[in-house]
Order: sequence, then C-alpha cells, then structure tokens
Amino acid sequence: MSKILVTGGAGFIGSNLVDALIDQGQEVLVVDNLSTGNKANLNSKAKFFELDIQDKKLAEIFEKEKPEIVFHAAAQIDVRKSVEDPIWDASQNILGSINLFENCKQFKVKKIIFSSTGGAIYGDTDKIPTTEKQPELPISPYGIAKLAIEKYLNYYYRVFSLPYIALRYSNVYGPRQNSKGEAGVVAIFCDKLLAGQAPIINGDGKQTRDYVYVGDVVRANLLALESSQIGVYNIGTSIETDVNQLVSSIKENIKADVEFSHGPAKAGEQQKSCIDFARAKKELGWQPEVTLEEGIKKTVDWFKKI
Repeated sequence: MSKILVTGGAGFIGSNLVDALIDQGQEVLVVDNLSTGNKANLNSKAKFFELDIQDKKLAEIFEKEKPEIVFHAAAQIDVRKSVEDPIWDASQNILGSINLFENCKQFKVKKIIFSSTGGAIYGDTDKIPTTEKQPELPISPYGIAKLAIEKYLNYYYRVFSLPYIALRYSNVYGPRQNSKGEAGVVAIFCDKLLAGQAPIINGDGKQTRDYVYVGDVVRANLLALESSQIGVYNIGTSIETDVNQLVSSIKENIKADVEFSHGPAKAGEQQKSCIDFARAKKELGWQPEVTLEEGIKKTVDWFKKI
C-alpha cells in the first residue's frame, strides 16, 4: 500500500476518490483550502491539512509526510468565474499546480494523477465524440489553465522523469456535487426541483454534454494508479445528452410538478461537448458502467437525504 496525497480531497470528486482509496487500505493525506470543499465530505481516516496549494507551507507537508503518489483534484472549477477573472483563475489553477509539482519533484513523488477536463479543453469541434488527437482549442480561461497544467506535467516528466496521467473528464455528476455553484448542472437542477422551484435553462437547451457518473470517474483514477502509462486520457461516455433531456430525466425521477423555463443563452458557451473513451478502454482497461438513468437516480436519492 502507498502513502497518497489528494489535493481537493474535501471536494466533490476528490472526496469520493479518498473514500475509495481508504477502502483499498491506502494511507491518505488530504490538502484542501475548503473554498468549495466541504468538511462534511472528509473521510475520518484521512489526515487532513487545511491549506491552499499555492501556499509555500505545502513543502512542510511534503517534507514531513513524504507522499509517494499525488492525485491532483484541487481546482477553481467555475468556467464563468474564469471568464470574469482570468488572472485569479490562473493563480489558483496554474500557479497552485506548479507549486505542487515543484514539491513532487523535490520530494521524489513516484507519480501524479491529474483531474483535467475533456469538457472544456477541446472547445467546439465537429468531431463528436472527440478523441485525444483533436487539437485543443479551449474557449475559456478554465480550459486554457487545465491544458497549461497538462503541458507542465509533460515538462516535469520529460525533464525530471516524473510520471503522470491526466484524466480529461467530461461533465461529472453524482453525490456530493455542489449545487450552489455554477459548475454542476445536475446538482443545481436536483436542488431546485426538490425544492419545488422551476429551473431556468440557458438558451434553447439544445446544447449537449457528455455526463459521466462520479463512481466511474473514481474507478478511472484507481486504474490510473495501477497503470504504467503516461499521457492524457478522455474519461466520458461518448453519449451526447442535451440540457432539455437532462432536466426531463431529473424531473421524472423526482416526480416534480413544475415547468422549467428558458433564459437567455450565455455568451461564449460551448454548444457541443462529447468525448471518445476508446484510448482509456484500450490502455487503462476503463469504460463507463453507470448509465445516465441509473446515475441520476443515485444522485436524486442522495440529494433527497441531505
């Protein structure tokens, strides 16, 4: 078993991953500044450090704890905030990541597994589902930052022999997703419909996304941990679902008697996003297992309990 550091381990994806690692018997450290993470998500068996990854004190944790593996899931994840304040987004995501990688290099970490984005990294493309060979043309500072971090990882691998895998997630949803931000449309719709409120859909609702369940994403991370591969992998379902379909499915599960309405389209919003997982299947042995119907049911059941 290994000593593993998870950045963002109190967040949505990070905390689900921490639980799975602890179930495996791993020794887990969590670094999270709790800006969007939630203490209630923390596994009591993990050692928790409340710290921003930009903080120079990160070196003290590495020096004392000497983690062997790092899962990097900490991030500013709000695409719209990145558009409003790209300098802040870059400091959070790019500079924070470099500080983390410098410590990984100095303290001889064996491997980094990075939570990247397939949803925002390619931009609008005619090739659907999109493969990793597609040129990356992100149309948000958030997507640009994720791409920059991947390039830094490649640099640390080429120059300092620090192995990495970057997992490019499509739109992840599931239990523990924050419904108060802008990032988790499934969580936002669940929250509103359970409260008897009518969700407002941006634009005509025909914009499509590829929705992947958080349990499948966690499994991809565990397979990446065992793999000797290097590079980037799409983690999605290769299935397009438009927002109108998504809301109808959630509404059906909740049996909500409300009508949703349409608001103005968001400027610069990507119209289509759907990624091809063939490389992950071939090289990591991963494929999605939870259908959108099953995943929404699990998510609605969780939101009913909180």
